[in-house]
Amino acid sequence: MQDAENKTYRDRHKPASDFGSREDYLNNELSIMKFKRWGINLPYRDYRIEIEDWVPALAATIGKIVMVAAMATAFAAQFGLDASFVAENVRFELVIAGVLFVVLFAAILNPRTNLAGTHGPMIPLIPLIAAAGGHPLALGIMVGVFGIMLSMSKGGSKLVTLTGEGVRGGLLIYLGAVGTVGQIAKLKAWSADNIGMPFVAFVVILVTIVVYAYLARIKKRWLAIPLCSVIAGIAAYALGAPFEFVTEPGLPNMSPLYWWGEDTGWKLGWPTLSHYIAVIPFAILAVAMWSPDFLGHRVFQELNYPKKARNVLMDVDDTMTVVSIRQVVGSVLGGANLASSWGTYMIPAAIAKRPIPGGAVLTGFLCVACALLGFPMDLAMWEPVLRVALLVGVFLPLLEAGMQMVNDNKSSQSAGICIFSSALVNPVFGWATTMLLDNMGFIGDKERSEKLAFADRLVIPAVAFIICVGSLALVGQLPGIPALL
Repeated sequence: MQDAENKTYRDRHKPASDFGSREDYLNNELSIMKFKRWGINLPYRDYRIEIEDWVPALAATIGKIVMVAAMATAFAAQFGLDASFVAENVRFELVIAGVLFVVLFAAILNPRTNLAGTHGPMIPLIPLIAAAGGHPLALGIMVGVFGIMLSMSKGGSKLVTLTGEGVRGGLLIYLGAVGTVGQIAKLKAWSADNIGMPFVAFVVILVTIVVYAYLARIKKRWLAIPLCSVIAGIAAYALGAPFEFVTEPGLPNMSPLYWWGEDTGWKLGWPTLSHYIAVIPFAILAVAMWSPDFLGHRVFQELNYPKKARNVLMDVDDTMTVVSIRQVVGSVLGGANLASSWGTYMIPAAIAKRPIPGGAVLTGFLCVACALLGFPMDLAMWEPVLRVALLVGVFLPLLEAGMQMVNDNKSSQSAGICIFSSALVNPVFGWATTMLLDNMGFIGDKERSEKLAFADRLVIPAVAFIICVGSLALVGQLPGIPALL
């Protein structure tokens, strides 16, 4: 037994032909890998790159382009910047992600850290940040500082451990249901209002439902993102939906002096002390939102990986460290991205039964290729391709995973309260509130509550609740209550 544990991945690897099914091969791969933490991990020595790794790589690249474009657009609207700023900054962010972080950290230095993606829930807060006198660079630096503090204290993994099954399930169900409804509504609005062809959305979604159901039946859901996206694009184009390539090949300006100049890039100059003070509550809120986000991604691995695959599960604290570093570096360089765990990568990777590093190598390649070529960005942001990729790659799997976790009366009680309170404010409020009630034994599994230490049962959940709700109150995110700042 000891000799088997000391064997390297290369020694323990067996070809796919030795297994009865592809799933058995992939499960064995997950079980025999053991990555070095903050060491050198290399392809084909410590892990392999398989055909399945292209699925999360494609989904992650599409998601990255879309989310960074949405964030850059929100910033541009507040600071009077034009569309050329958005396109150039998206390109720059793809280079930052692909060259500096995706491959270096997630594929080489620590393959148990998920890729650093985009913090979508912060997009609606950007107008408030600008109105409060915030500066994008100051915000990015403060998010990174608070994130490193949380990761160094091991607070992220502790909060994940203290989140019960029912709370996890409710959070995933809410995120999945709201996201699914939202994506369908956006596709219908584009189809009816933008191109005047409302039947396009109906046909695209109907075809997607049929294809997704068939893939689930034959246990090939990992193919859903590329296959459904391609079919959606072909169907929409065949029905007459307009599409054209407009982005030309090129390289973005990569000088921080350009991006933070008075008359170039952001046209804001460098931040002052007042800018840092103004963004503190928003930075605290951004980091407070990380725990439920990271939790959902870790849960997906646990649900889809074999029980023996403990050595390849995402390390929450290390991921927070990398996300924090990526946030500071990206902001200083001039990027518009606010970072979090990369959901459009992790969820498809878990469904495809693949560890983090193989797909990370391919994601890095695709990000750089899209930035240089330009035109793939047009295709990734075309509504039928974009909405279907997010539906089948993120929101439907979230919904399904949440339902799997709610399997008895105790968990359904906690899940229901989590959904209820999330609908009242947002998922951060829902998670913090329900975790506190669940750990105190007010709802859910009371036997679990009684086994917890006093700090785990009350102190830590109460502190998390106060920080989350206090941050929401400061920036005016509690319904009917004006911002305290």
